[in-house]
Amino acid sequence: MSSSVADVLMAEGLITRDQFAAAEATAGALGTPVLTVLVQQGAVAKKDVVRCTVRAAGLEYVEVMDATIDPEAAALLTGDQARKYEVIPLHIENGVLVVVSDPQTAMNWQVRDDLQAITHRPVRFACGLKAEIQARINLLYRAEAELGELVRDMLDEDQAIDIMAPVASTSDAPLVRYVNLLLKQAISDNASDIHVEPSENNIRIRFRIDGVLKEMAPAPKEIQSAVISRLKIMADMDIAERRQPQDGRLSVVSAGRKIDLRVSCIPTVWGEKIVMRILDNTAATMALSDLGFSPNNLARWRRAYERPYGMLVVSGPTGSGKSTSLYATLHAVSRPEVNIVTVEDPVEYRIPGINQVQTHAKAGLTFAAALRSILRADPDIILIGEIRDHETAQIAIESALTGHLVLTTLHTNDAPSVVTRLTEMGIEPFLITSALECATGQRLARRLCINCRRQVEKSPAELGVVGFENPPGMVATIYEPVGCTSCAHTGYRGRLAMHEVMNMSEEISGLVVRGAPSEDVRRLAIEQGMRTLRQDGWLKVAQGLTSIAEVLRVVA
Repeated sequence: MSSSVADVLMAEGLITRDQFAAAEATAGALGTPVLTVLVQQGAVAKKDVVRCTVRAAGLEYVEVMDATIDPEAAALLTGDQARKYEVIPLHIENGVLVVVSDPQTAMNWQVRDDLQAITHRPVRFACGLKAEIQARINLLYRAEAELGELVRDMLDEDQAIDIMAPVASTSDAPLVRYVNLLLKQAISDNASDIHVEPSENNIRIRFRIDGVLKEMAPAPKEIQSAVISRLKIMADMDIAERRQPQDGRLSVVSAGRKIDLRVSCIPTVWGEKIVMRILDNTAATMALSDLGFSPNNLARWRRAYERPYGMLVVSGPTGSGKSTSLYATLHAVSRPEVNIVTVEDPVEYRIPGINQVQTHAKAGLTFAAALRSILRADPDIILIGEIRDHETAQIAIESALTGHLVLTTLHTNDAPSVVTRLTEMGIEPFLITSALECATGQRLARRLCINCRRQVEKSPAELGVVGFENPPGMVATIYEPVGCTSCAHTGYRGRLAMHEVMNMSEEISGLVVRGAPSEDVRRLAIEQGMRTLRQDGWLKVAQGLTSIAEVLRVVA
């Protein structure tokens, strides 16, 4: 099969015969498929390999995100059925239902038989890219219509006035289905947070997608008590307590993945507001190269975390991806011969092989108390979720000075301000300069949708107005968002991080000990090679990864 696919790739001019021969030799030495080697070497895109594989097998290839879907065909399968079999009903052709799947599913006769039994029609397969199929399924089978029907069912049953309605044992109860569907839709939309906000006349539902809140269909005020109570029971909260804030946690299974949600409940004038943070554990297994580090910044950060001791600080506002960066760094330094202990509030991602401690203030297990205990547990690497007070900062500094690698976060606006913040917490400057190895500032920006982004020409005057700086040695290619079905017409899909990485040097240490302001520290760090957050943002604009407007939105 590989040779026939290679013939198609060569016929389309995507690879040369010499490239195929070199990849074949490498594949033989590594015991890896030739096509995999071609993709890994960057000789050809994975999407082109799939398309040519389909053509070599004599099947039809469909660009899923741009395809027009017949509503009559889509109605033959429910959203759950489409997700289960990972197929998209495309259209009906001479009485035959044409569905799009990945090549492996197309060869599965059991799937074909099941679909024919469900739709009562003969089925023909076309093929597409698996990731695009899953994304299009989520766009095609959105939950708004079904959510509306469930709301009407609840109102008909007058469940809103029954405070114990959430404990109904049957999963078919409209309230249970409504809440489950709400969670499933948020996960399908790749939301990071779900806001359930009581207002005067209804319940406002909002999803935070790619860092921006998106308004969803509101729910009527009559079902407020039942929905809030159901969520509190799922998160193991006290439904009788309505005057005090509460925190909880729940887990759901979506598309075969276990997803944890951190739940916060706070009383407002119109009732209790619920905010759920969706904790997708795949974020905890990301590599540093996946986070958007530029080669220069990654090299500076790696130089710091490869040291056997010292303190590394990631700074930025809430929701800037600090924890994800720390977890990715943990994966980079994790080895069987080192003992890693974390102290977090709360433990967002649970990672095998790492000892994670959840703080519990009511029981006296604060960050400082936990740190004092784990220092007696022979750790090599310590992760502190956040430095919030003098005592925690003091123990973290002392740990870094006594042979431990300490990873932690601080809420500051940029990397140079980390030094100022630690000084304000009462840490002596000479201790900071001895312990701190590296400080990183971070922001998250939305990534341009590659399916619809549009290249634009900007005059030097226009670029000068916004302060755009062309990265040295690069010809900038500037794109703007457009919007398509792939990105829910936002123009953006996913996020990437912008960084500024400040390594401590003797000159910077001298400024800190003399009590110099953070602006002086910043100026010297830039002279020594630090790229600012704005400059890193311009680099990503020049690479076509994000837009000028997005950089200006997230970086001062």
